[in-house]
Amino acid sequence: MLTLPAFILAISLLIAVHEYGHYRVALACGVKVLRFSIGFGKPLWRWQSRRTSTEFVLAMFPVGGYVKMLDEREGPVEPAQRHLAFNTQSLRRRMAIVVAGPAANLLLAVLLYAAVNWIGVQLAAPVLAHPAVGTLAHQAGLKGGDRVRHVTIGTDTPHEVVSFEDVRWALTRGALQGEDVLLQMGGGDQPAHDVLLKLSTLEITEVDAALFARIGLSAPFTRPLIGEVMSDGAAAQAGLLHGDEVLAINQQVVMDGQQIRQIIRSAVTDGRASSQVWTIRRQGQDLEIRLMPRVVAEGDRTVGRIGAFVGAPPEMLMVRYGLFDGLLRGLTQTWDVSVLTLKMMGKMLIGEASVKNLSGPLTIADYAGKSASLGFTQYLIFLALISVSLGVLNLLPLPILDGGHLMYYLWEGATGRPVPDRWMDRLQQGGIVLLTVMMSIALFNDVTRLFG
Repeated sequence: MLTLPAFILAISLLIAVHEYGHYRVALACGVKVLRFSIGFGKPLWRWQSRRTSTEFVLAMFPVGGYVKMLDEREGPVEPAQRHLAFNTQSLRRRMAIVVAGPAANLLLAVLLYAAVNWIGVQLAAPVLAHPAVGTLAHQAGLKGGDRVRHVTIGTDTPHEVVSFEDVRWALTRGALQGEDVLLQMGGGDQPAHDVLLKLSTLEITEVDAALFARIGLSAPFTRPLIGEVMSDGAAAQAGLLHGDEVLAINQQVVMDGQQIRQIIRSAVTDGRASSQVWTIRRQGQDLEIRLMPRVVAEGDRTVGRIGAFVGAPPEMLMVRYGLFDGLLRGLTQTWDVSVLTLKMMGKMLIGEASVKNLSGPLTIADYAGKSASLGFTQYLIFLALISVSLGVLNLLPLPILDGGHLMYYLWEGATGRPVPDRWMDRLQQGGIVLLTVMMSIALFNDVTRLFG
């Protein structure tokens, strides 16, 4: 139920901010704005400002927007108003008006991230789950319960880790940049030590759950406890109860809930499950239970399931920052996401990253609904991420985008003359084709993710 309204609110807000950036700077530069429209198609609401004579419109399809300015290239302009036309402005003013839209989106992202930092958000502590055998984390010697204090990506300076999300973000950046990540461990009863994850050995084409599975750090630490047991599942038939602590499976010591899930899933070989002997602790007594996982199809393979929730909730922290620190962190988060987005687009362009990373309106709508259902701060984080993406995308040097117009103005600044009309038309047509192809790929990815 939340998906459609959350999506419409997000898109309308981000488009309104983008167009408002163009609008405000255009007025500041002395350009007459004829119409400010959110959406396309039949107007549902309109109002005209007496002060600026700008017509404000809310249209039927809120999937875009535009600011229509007085311009001699789009219609006749009275001589008395020629100085108010966009095309008669200096190159510096025209560039400022074009940049203002993406800049407004990036500024909004800074404020949204800062608001989340000021409000505070519940995040899992940076305590690692036990990595699966053969993963990078397992080979590096990490084990369940290790706590991360600092991370260093490549030759960068170390960054303090506050939550498990900080660890995931560092791993994402390191993997996409092809750089190793140094984890500085310690805290509590653990001695301080460093662990190097050689992410440079991975060939990354897309960021998904499979990437973190290969690294071996896909979830935070959870105590090896049994949660709710389904009455018709294998766990109930074997006699497992809610609250049982798992000590070992087939004499293999269990560290956390993630390790239990891995052992259960791997109990199936060639479509047949193997019986397991579980050592559990119940009310201070150690017991042995024989359990036969059920075979369940998962995509093109089969895995084991026991019909019970495995692992206690992870340790959670309230992460909150003061006024200045929250704003500074919001600026840093916006910069990091912007840089990572550009690098990802560059990798897709040269074939080092899969075009499956492109997402379209269906995926955005899906995440809008999911984030809204998780709470206000999660929705703000979603809005910030999409606002960064919108700002960065519009700065790309593609014709019909803001970045394409900047490209024309850079040419004009370098040569002293505007791009010829015939070339402008060809570039615009090429830009439309390229953007259509990108949108088609993104929509195909959406359908594959959601319905494949």
